[in-house]
Amino acid sequence: MSDYVSFQAAFKGDIVTPEHPDYEQALTRWAANARRRAAIVAFVRDAEDVASALKYARGVGIGIAIRGGGHNPAGASSIEDGLVIDLSRHLAETRIDTAKRLAYVGGGAVWSGVNTEAAKYGLATTGGTVGHHSLTLGGGFGYLAGSHGLVIDNLVQATIVLADGTVLTASETKNADLFWGIRGGGSNFGVVTEFVLRLHLQRKTIYGGTLIWPANKLEDIAKAVIERNDKGLVERETFIWAVMSKGFREPAVMMVVFWNGSEEEGRAHYKPFLDIGMQPKIADQTHEMPYPEINTLMARASAIGNNYYMKSVDQLRPDLGVTKRVAEATYELSKKHGVEIMYMFEFWSLDKINSVPNDATAFQRTTRRSTLVWIKYPHDTPEQLATVREVADILTKLVTEGEGNTNINNGYANYSTDAPAIIDPNVDGPIAAAKAQALFGPHMTRLAELKRKYDPDLVFNKWYAIKPTES
Repeated sequence: MSDYVSFQAAFKGDIVTPEHPDYEQALTRWAANARRRAAIVAFVRDAEDVASALKYARGVGIGIAIRGGGHNPAGASSIEDGLVIDLSRHLAETRIDTAKRLAYVGGGAVWSGVNTEAAKYGLATTGGTVGHHSLTLGGGFGYLAGSHGLVIDNLVQATIVLADGTVLTASETKNADLFWGIRGGGSNFGVVTEFVLRLHLQRKTIYGGTLIWPANKLEDIAKAVIERNDKGLVERETFIWAVMSKGFREPAVMMVVFWNGSEEEGRAHYKPFLDIGMQPKIADQTHEMPYPEINTLMARASAIGNNYYMKSVDQLRPDLGVTKRVAEATYELSKKHGVEIMYMFEFWSLDKINSVPNDATAFQRTTRRSTLVWIKYPHDTPEQLATVREVADILTKLVTEGEGNTNINNGYANYSTDAPAIIDPNVDGPIAAAKAQALFGPHMTRLAELKRKYDPDLVFNKWYAIKPTES
């Protein structure tokens, strides 16, 4: 019996190959440019299926990719001519334990499902800002981060399948070293088939929504942001603001605001922003809404099926001069190259996040704020990718040249389109090592030791792959 026939016989889920009628759909990802033509897509039903798929792929010597929510624009969840272990079909459910305030979440779930299910019981946890985004081991910011910390700070247990097929439970009391590593070390150590997340009481409605101004209000908004930042953000607020090309036709400034309270409280809190340029204002779409709805707003601007590129750098503090230069370049580059650009700046209180000791998890905690350039482009070609990469480099360099922003790290790693291009530190050498070192900082040595213990053969080699320490 061949290896493939044995694999088919043992596998409980769905195996999709190029001859299968579902094949093209099985390759779909959030970003069209992340699509790769896999030899096999294995829709797993449980951890045993994951182990079986790993054993088969390693046995026949083909590459492996893991698909959770499929949101990475670089194609980390896809692979050309290899095997995709896909958790999205059968391992995407959320089960709530109301007594213990825990959510048991499949490894293929996305935040919209988690938020909706938890909200039925008046509960929530920190989740991403986009509903079709999957759960993360790379950190995990979100609208509730100011109140409850990162996603990884609310992870109490994970079921993880190692490269050799071993299934482990990782928590503070079981395989604690692995639990430390996956909270920030991303997909370097195995396939998570189930997350157990701590939940918190959450009011049913919040105040939030989108504000859009014409570009001539940029300076007023930037000054209000700087004043709010210097005053200090409170845990109940989050806002993301962006300069954007608005389809490379009409430059604009956008803000998504969140207040964990009533509309009356929220409007009072955001009054300095709401009072800017009431005439004219392109849009005020803020209102009191069910909590899960806030997670859908950014999704509308980043629909599934377009070509996307993202790059992130951190910023010490908002800077008026930097903001003006970024805005001007965003508008000009968008028109020049015919691509849609947003440059986003994210703001939530960092107090709760940084109250966790830096060595408590593998995530490197800083006082910097995340910024990112988001580019939607029309053609998935090497030439177009080279262009948007150049555009992103120009814009992020303007931010890193701001006061106090020298020698900063890669920004928020989950936003990096180029991270999976550094696949094998043993091959890519200094480039891979430098990027991983910048991301993980003082945790690099310990992570390399864990890599030797749990994945010495670099089976999991996408997203800032860590080189194992030598035996």
